[in-house]
This record gives sequence, structure tokens and C-alpha cells, in this order.
Amino acid sequence: MTNKIGFIGLGRMGLPMSYNLLKAGFDVTVHNRSRPKVLEIAAAGASAATSTAEITQQCDIILTCLPDIATAEAVLLGPDGVMANARPCQVIVDHSTVGINTSKACAEAADSKGAMFLDAPISGGTERAENATLVIMAGGPKEAFDAASSVFDAMGGTVRHTGPTGTGTTVKLVNQLLVGVHTLAAAEAMLMGVKSGADPALVYELVSSGWGQSFMLDRNAAVMLDQTYEDARAPVKTILKDLGLIQELARSIDTPTPAGDVAYKLFTQAAEAGFAELDMPGVARLLEKEAGVEIKRKSSG
Repeated sequence: MTNKIGFIGLGRMGLPMSYNLLKAGFDVTVHNRSRPKVLEIAAAGASAATSTAEITQQCDIILTCLPDIATAEAVLLGPDGVMANARPCQVIVDHSTVGINTSKACAEAADSKGAMFLDAPISGGTERAENATLVIMAGGPKEAFDAASSVFDAMGGTVRHTGPTGTGTTVKLVNQLLVGVHTLAAAEAMLMGVKSGADPALVYELVSSGWGQSFMLDRNAAVMLDQTYEDARAPVKTILKDLGLIQELARSIDTPTPAGDVAYKLFTQAAEAGFAELDMPGVARLLEKEAGVEIKRKSSG
């Protein structure tokens, strides 16, 4: 563990991921736009950098986990960003969910500096980020993956090299296609049960024991039943961003995504209706308006 690890982006996912690197004994330097999070983890043993240039110049393996495409491109490809300060043999990893074009641009920029880039999106939510059981799907040079594998193992439970540049991003978008479609399907199904007069909690209990069970139904049912949409672990606007990237990818490779198209349309409408900041099953709020009923747990009284 002689490599110095740099981590940029201490959000809901990045902060617990950084803590797990510290727990594993890595020498970790962090940078984030919001300084309180930097100071928090610095108190636990991380070193604090004051700029992207500084952290890139100091560390051997750079990890980024950023909230949106614009931020990822600014940090990685900006005039004083990671790639501008990269050096030969350095490994640069992006854990953000971005598009194929962004990942390829990062790989080309890294290659021009003699560095290596991995598009390595993550899946599992904040819970798995905290307990170091994330799914990590990494595309790019196998040499870079091997160099970073012990770092990935400190944060993930399922870690795979997916192939050349862009394949990590592709696998993540496939994952997000299912997340979006299954979230919409779960909301639609629960609403149909309520509108028909069934107890929604019982609907969930029985369906989740049958062939209709899905991870997203399990994840989202309690949010809908207890109406805890404000606790947005993964907001509507985030899955909408991902569904937009899926649309872009599908067009570029000329493949149909009919269910994805419907999900994109409904999540767009939900965001436009004021539900963008709600947790992703908040798309149910849009359907509830049309149906004239709410999905909620029946009163015990």
C-alpha cells in the first residue's frame, strides 16, 4: 500500500468510500468543493488538498465521484483539472455516472499524458458505500485495473474489469435502465393495487414473495407506503439524468429501448411537475395525481 490515493468528490457516495479507504490503511488525500466535508474526514486521518491540481500532482491514483456530467467534465477535463495535471503512469478513475463520450474523452486526455484512465461507475447506493459492498464496473486498460484493484476491493464487494474504455459506463447505464424501468413499474403496480381497493402493504408483501419481486420494488415500497419521499437518497432528477444518457447511448448504437423511452418520458414529467428533488419513487406522485388516490400505509386505527 505504497500508493498515495487522491479522492475528489465527497458527496453521499464519495465520503463513505473515502472513509473505507482510510479504514483499509491507504494514504488518502481528499478534495471537495464543500470544505466542511474535507475537514471532517481530515480529522479522521485524511490529508486535505486545496485544489484539483494539487491533489493530482500529489497522488498516484486519482478517484473522482461527482454528481453530474458538467462537474465531472470540469474536474477531469477542465483547464486546470485532473488531466491537465496528470503525469505518466498515473491511474485516474472516474466513479461518476456519465456518458460514453465523456469517458472516451477522459481516456484520450489521459493517454496523451502517458496516464491511464478507468471509467468505473458504482452501484449500490449509500448503504453499500458505507459498508464497502459496492458494485464497481471498470472499463479501460487491464494494467490500470490491476494497479487499482486493491483500492477497489476496499470499497466494493463485487469488482469487475468489464473490458476496454467505455464498457464500465455501458454496464452502469444498463443497470440504470433497469433501475428506472423497475422504479416506474413498482409505482404503477402499487398504485393499481391501491386504486382497486387492496391494502398496499399487503400487495407489497405478497408480490415481493412471488415472481413480481424486484430489488427496486423492495427498495421503493417502504418509501411509497410511508411517504418518505423527502429523504432523497437517489432523487428523481438523478435517475432522469441517467435515463437521458441511456437515450443518448441507445441512439448512438441504434438499439430500441421502448420501456426506457416510457420511463424517460414519465420521469421528465415528474421533474417538470415539481418532484425532481424527491427520492426516485417520487415518480409515483405524478401517477397518483392522475389516478386520484395516494399510495400509503393504512392507518392502524
